[in-house]
Amino acid sequence: MPSIAIVGASADRRKYGNKAVRAFLLGGWTVYPVNPGAAEIEGLAACARIEDVPDPIDRVSMYVPARLGLTMLPAIAAKTPREFFLNPGSESPELVAAARALGLEPIQACSIVNIGLRPDMFPDA
Repeated sequence: MPSIAIVGASADRRKYGNKAVRAFLLGGWTVYPVNPGAAEIEGLAACARIEDVPDPIDRVSMYVPARLGLTMLPAIAAKTPREFFLNPGSESPELVAAARALGLEPIQACSIVNIGLRPDMFPDA
């Protein structure tokens, strides 16, 4: 079963960081929500930092603003994920360049759509 760290996971069901948690659970993935302000998201224990996610990790999916993502890149690169997704709104030219400099190859796309699902499949309530 593949594993994913969802950086910027949210307990708010209206946010894409929550829809991603639900989508990847439905898709059969092992999901690690990453959010320093949450203890639990969709019944899963949340990790405060990417460093707290157990290895190995197949995919990291970003749902935080690029300025915050930039500060997390060294820890993400240290996890050596096979895939690194920058979801719409989380990317910037600076972040992409910095990620590449650390050996990550950012995929700028919706990671939910990538697994054959759609965010609108997951209601806000």
